[in-house]
Amino acid sequence: MTEPAAGYSVFPVLGLPEFAPGDDLAAAIAAAAPWLTDGDVVVVTSKVVSKVEGNLVHVEPGTDREAARQRAVDAETVRVVARRGPLRIVETRHGWVVAAAGIDASNVAADSLVLLPADADASARELRTGLGRLLSVRVGVVVSDTFGRPWRDGLTDVAVGAAGVPALLDLRGEVDAYGNRLETTQVALVDELAAAADLVKGKLAGVPVAVVRGLALPDPAGDDAGARPLVRLGAGDLFPFGSRDLVAGRAPAERITPRPGDLDAVAEAFRIAAVALPEFPVVLSYGRESDGGIDVHLADAVTRTTAIALGAVLGAVLVHLRAEGWATRWEPVSTPGASSLVGRLWLGADDSAQEQPGSLD
Repeated sequence: MTEPAAGYSVFPVLGLPEFAPGDDLAAAIAAAAPWLTDGDVVVVTSKVVSKVEGNLVHVEPGTDREAARQRAVDAETVRVVARRGPLRIVETRHGWVVAAAGIDASNVAADSLVLLPADADASARELRTGLGRLLSVRVGVVVSDTFGRPWRDGLTDVAVGAAGVPALLDLRGEVDAYGNRLETTQVALVDELAAAADLVKGKLAGVPVAVVRGLALPDPAGDDAGARPLVRLGAGDLFPFGSRDLVAGRAPAERITPRPGDLDAVAEAFRIAAVALPEFPVVLSYGRESDGGIDVHLADAVTRTTAIALGAVLGAVLVHLRAEGWATRWEPVSTPGASSLVGRLWLGADDSAQEQPGSLD
């Protein structure tokens, strides 16, 4: 599908029941949409999938629902990316980076919380097989969920599971009308399908399933990888750390092992911080001490203004060093007024800290 479609249609699937654990989702959709045909893409909200699969959290009577939700977020989280107050952006065990681990308290009874499906790709494959058996059709299936987007207000539906539809259309190597070869372009096809379907499903209408028709979609190449190719983590993730979870003391002293180049790395980190935070002017000096720590001195008198500036600059320095793969530990001086020394920065290699980022509680 390198040529744009002449047009397509999106239809809501109406008349579906309120789903509960153990219900036959494929049979319900087949009964409500017997008009499905080959090439259609069935987009179903993850909430319905989780309900029929029983992937719910029961909230006991008298229990604070928000507290129960926070405990559920803890259970589903493998890494905290950022936080502000009670809000947490986390990486889930599925690999998605999403607010509150994707746990939903809307459109569900007050005594329940809905988790993301345990394996939305497997759920999509099962639903696709079921619809094919019941209606003798070959359709694609997308399991959608509502995510926020970094640096953009508003929500949109994206794919968390897929079957029979490639997650990405890889246009790398194609040549545009001006003769330019595309180097990085991969279109998130299943996300676009999820967003299109949500235009007729909505958030309050109680319509959990829609059908996209009229797109000539290729079958997934090789093994059907589902939505997994959408996950960008590891080396491809340019924003792996949230600053509030990063600036905390990164490692205990016994895990800090000095390595060559640390003073150069500190100099570069301070240079970048000064450029990034011109509104916090602060004059610092630093130098190596015999025991391996790097002393940081404040050239100006310690006042509330210089202390705030120092904190801002040091925070940016620690973020930069951490993103570059250095383990850090900052030890402030308890009585900075006695001398220009304000603290000591320990730097070293700490592979365990790199693999398991901590958080600031």
